[in-house]
Amino acid sequence: MSNNDQEFLVQKIRTQYTEKEHTELDALKELDAKVKRPANVFAYTFGTISAIIMGCGMSLVMTDIGSMIGMNDSMLPGIVIGVVGMLLAIVNYPMYKGIMNARKKKYAPEIMKLSDKIMKG
Repeated sequence: MSNNDQEFLVQKIRTQYTEKEHTELDALKELDAKVKRPANVFAYTFGTISAIIMGCGMSLVMTDIGSMIGMNDSMLPGIVIGVVGMLLAIVNYPMYKGIMNARKKKYAPEIMKLSDKIMKG
């Protein structure tokens, strides 16, 4: 291993153990994450639940699970449950955008102030 490679490796390891200075850019990144995280968590959770509901309806229609749980005709309930899940999945994105826009409005002045401060130096 050459001397330059050793120095690079030593420096790389050394930076892992030094304390980082909290900069304004780090604060801006944290603020941006604070805006986006709740909307993303909601969208993933709601979308997952919607997909599961839609899948339950599809399972009732396409398999014999309905007869196993004591339903004589599971076609109509399966279609209704599947359509409800599909509708929930369809409204997921507009709800996500609504949450995101509301949070952007709430934090926009703070983000603009901090980004202007960083850009001016």
